[in-house]
This record gives sequence, structure tokens and C-alpha cells, in this order.
Amino acid sequence: MPWDQILSWTFLIALLAAGIRLAVPVLLAILGEIITERAGILNLGLEGIMLVGGLAGFAVAYGIESATNLRLAAAWLGLVAGAIAGALMGLMMAVLTVSFKADQVVAGVTLVLFGQGLTNYLYRQQFGLTTARVTGLPDQPLPWLAQIPVLGEVLFTHNPMVYISVLLVPLCWFFLFRTTWGLQIRAVGENPAAADTSGINVTTTRYIAILLGAALAGLGGAVLTVVQLHLFREGVTAGRGWIAVALVFFSRWYPVRALWGALLFGVADALQYRIQALGTREIPYEFLLMLPYLLTLLVLLRKSKGGEAPAALGTPYFKGRR
Repeated sequence: MPWDQILSWTFLIALLAAGIRLAVPVLLAILGEIITERAGILNLGLEGIMLVGGLAGFAVAYGIESATNLRLAAAWLGLVAGAIAGALMGLMMAVLTVSFKADQVVAGVTLVLFGQGLTNYLYRQQFGLTTARVTGLPDQPLPWLAQIPVLGEVLFTHNPMVYISVLLVPLCWFFLFRTTWGLQIRAVGENPAAADTSGINVTTTRYIAILLGAALAGLGGAVLTVVQLHLFREGVTAGRGWIAVALVFFSRWYPVRALWGALLFGVADALQYRIQALGTREIPYEFLLMLPYLLTLLVLLRKSKGGEAPAALGTPYFKGRR
């Protein structure tokens, strides 16, 4: 093991910067799931939603870039398409769980299987065995801030989606805890019957929360394919949707804690890539691939103190029944 390289400043700075970038898709999915679960809906379909968002974003970006060569516009429109595709998947979840009162676990797993099958079929139909690529978004170092030694290179030399995703953390907190909509979502998640009595439309509120959450998850999938990998392949999310669901419990349903959970996964993911790049044979390749998921599991085993799950999480609401 080349410890002299691993313990160098160059390696550590590159590791942290890469970890922040790799954390973005998971962070977006966690924020979306927090909004959804705060409304009392357990959406286990994030893996399928991220896949569909990833394929939609990549296909739109590829189509526009191929037809017009407007690479930057193609990337942004691809991200918008990913969010819209995610919201459409969320609409399916909302219809199943809110309107039809289906079991939320079964509906979520169904969404995952549907997303995997749909994206595999559509990608093969559109691209066959070829490996299509898109340009994505270039890095945008922030003026002045990027010149700060060490800190600037780690925090302020990223693509725009990194900055936007980090800004979404306080915005998500403000939305949930300082706005009327956020108060209604939390009220529905804690006691839908009481919220209904006070005049809050439980069905509409849960629909909005699910659509918002799924749009963020779809956007996370599009960031992965359009901005980070520049390509789509079968199973490209590699379990990130499931990791996001698990990290919601680690975050105790608070957006700021979600940021730490996502960074944990991102740095661990970056670490396995960096160690592989060093060409060491002392650690098996399969163990390195497993490393981010193993570290996330170990952290989840540590019981976090703080808030509890929304009281009505996973419980369908039947109007008039108490």
C-alpha cells in the first residue's frame, strides 16, 4: 500500500473535492425523500426513480447536443428532463399510495422494478450496444474563493450543480420549518386526521410532497449520468437510491444532517476510486467497490440522537376513520 501517496496533501485534497462531487446525486435524493417522508409517505422507489431520471436526462442531453451542438444548453435541459421524469414516477407512487391506499413498501419496490426494466428496454432500443456520451457541465471555480489555499480547491472548484445542491440544503430546511407549505407537510406526516380537521387537504399535500421528492431524486439521477459520468448504462445508479433511503434515517429527517450523510458516502466512493487508481494489489478490487456501502452501513449502525420519524410514516389516510 503506497501510504506516502495516500497521506500526501495532494491525495487528500483531491479525495475531498471528488467526495463532494460524488455526494451530489445521493444528497438530492435524500432531500427529496425527507420531504416525502415528512408527509407520511415512505417512498422506497428512489432507485427506480433515479434510473428513469438518469436515462431521461441523458437522452435529452444527447439528442440536443447531437442535433445542435449546444452542449451547455443540452446539459441543463437534460437536468430539467431528469427532474420531470422523476416527478412522473412520483405521480405513479402518489396514485398508488395516496389515491389507491396501496401498501407503500410494495409500491416502492414495484417502482424500482419498473424503473430498472423500463430504462434497460428504452436504452437498448435507442442506443443499442453503442456507448453514447454527452459533454455535461464544465467546472466553474468561484472567483477569489477558489484561490484560497486548500479550502478553495476542495470547496470552490466544482460544476454548478454542486453549488446548487448545497444551497438546496438550507432552502429545504427553510421550506419544511419556516413556510406554511412545510408546516402543512409536517402536520400531515404527524397526524393526518388532525390536519384534515384543521382544513388541510391531506391528499393534495401528500401528492405535492411526493412529486417534489421524486423530482429531486430524478434530478439526482440526471446529475449522475449527464454531469458526472457523461453516459448511461444499465444499473448506473448502483444502489444509490437505496443508500439515500437509508441515510434519511441517519439524518433523522433533517436536511443539514442529510448533507453529512451524503458527504460520507461521497468521500468513501471517491476513496475507492483513488485507491484503485494507485494500482495497489494489496486490497481486493471487490472490497474497494463495497467500501462506500460498508462505511455507510457502519455509520447507520450507530444510533443517532435527535428527532424521531413522522408518526404517520407509512400509514395510508382514510378520511373519516380514526
